[in-house]
Amino acid sequence: MSTQMAPPVDIFDFVVNKCNGVKGLADSGIQSLPDRYSLPPEERIDPTKIVTEDSIPIIDVSDWDDPKVTESICEAACKWGFFQIVNHGLTLEDLDKIKDAGHRFFGLPNQERAKYWKGKSPANTVSLFTSFTPQAEAVLEWKDFLSFRYVSSDPEASALWPPVCKFQVLEYMEKAKIVIKRLLEALLKGLNVEEIDQAREHVLMGSPIINLNYYPRCPSPELAAGVGPHSDISTITVLLQDDNGGLYVRATEGDCWIHVPPVNGALVVNVGDILQILSNDRYKSIEHRAVANRNKNRISVPIFVNPAPDAVIGPLPEVLEDGEKPIYREIVFSDYFKYFFSKGHDGKKTMDYARI
Repeated sequence: MSTQMAPPVDIFDFVVNKCNGVKGLADSGIQSLPDRYSLPPEERIDPTKIVTEDSIPIIDVSDWDDPKVTESICEAACKWGFFQIVNHGLTLEDLDKIKDAGHRFFGLPNQERAKYWKGKSPANTVSLFTSFTPQAEAVLEWKDFLSFRYVSSDPEASALWPPVCKFQVLEYMEKAKIVIKRLLEALLKGLNVEEIDQAREHVLMGSPIINLNYYPRCPSPELAAGVGPHSDISTITVLLQDDNGGLYVRATEGDCWIHVPPVNGALVVNVGDILQILSNDRYKSIEHRAVANRNKNRISVPIFVNPAPDAVIGPLPEVLEDGEKPIYREIVFSDYFKYFFSKGHDGKKTMDYARI
């Protein structure tokens, strides 16, 4: 006998106010995409504007000390703002464990998941969200996500995380931290910064966030936004895709999109707004978007390598030392963060907040 309930009448109330999320909506047995999730035609991905002849670089980082690796990373950050890395030190087992943890959490009964809903969670370092900023969005995104604020120096910060995924998230972050540090060292070398000391670490990676993103099967993925076009506000983002794909990156020319195909064992790295500001536009944060899947539940695991909330961000002195004029004013990261989350996804318009 089916356990599906009747599809809800008030979609927003069911998904947001009653804490069911889009997972609960998908489980309710809906057969068609609700209007609240349907993008206007001009905002959907136009299949004729998907560029098939271009692809973002895949960089083998097995020897981090090879100058050619640093050169390839910096070149990709300048030209594309996106690249994939392989042979980075995280094993296939490590990657499978964190993806499985995501499926386990979102496989919990709704009342168990809802305990971690934003505003109800037992800890301020973990919250369950749906869409992006539902109250500010005309069209909701077909995504739920469990978000963790990672505080490596405080074991108590993770004490009340969901038992079905707590250990896997902590283990993944501990291992990923090594990769993140090497990536930042390479990218900063391209900006004439030879060493990342404690003060720089505070600015570059003082408050990382890891999300377990869940995109349930969608009745009409071509009409919906998994995630709308945006750039990240991080220093960098390190993303693990599953084998369903669905990530699209704005092409360097024209109003086109490039699909980022899943590569077994790879991590996708992208420049965030903060690194674009620090580099005074040498590196570019690029718009990207995600689509759901008609036949499969999709998981992705981004690590947003964010500055500490009180970090002051502006173009690096090393970048300006030859007399280059700053394009951005100094901002406090927490102010930029709040501004980003005060509205729906809107491409790269958030960067105007920091522009001189």
